[in-house]
Amino acid sequence: MKPLPNTQPNARKFPFVDYHYHAPMLNGSSAPCLQTSKSLRDITRDYFDAEADREFISEAAVFTALIVMAIMPIVTGISAVFQLLTTLPLF
Repeated sequence: MKPLPNTQPNARKFPFVDYHYHAPMLNGSSAPCLQTSKSLRDITRDYFDAEADREFISEAAVFTALIVMAIMPIVTGISAVFQLLTTLPLF
């Protein structure tokens, strides 16, 4: 039976590990603190005050285009059903 490679007398040993290593502590930052919001209501109010107005027109245009594209096949299908009913003989 062949011995395991780590049990041989001239095998390489693992490197020494310093178990007493401590990561350096983070010191205080000199950057100014941002104003924090107090509640979820304040966060949403800030969002709607600042950013919602900028994107409203483009989002309204996309929504309108989607609604028109969704209504067109429905109207076309309804008109096809009416056309089919007018061509069929009624009993």
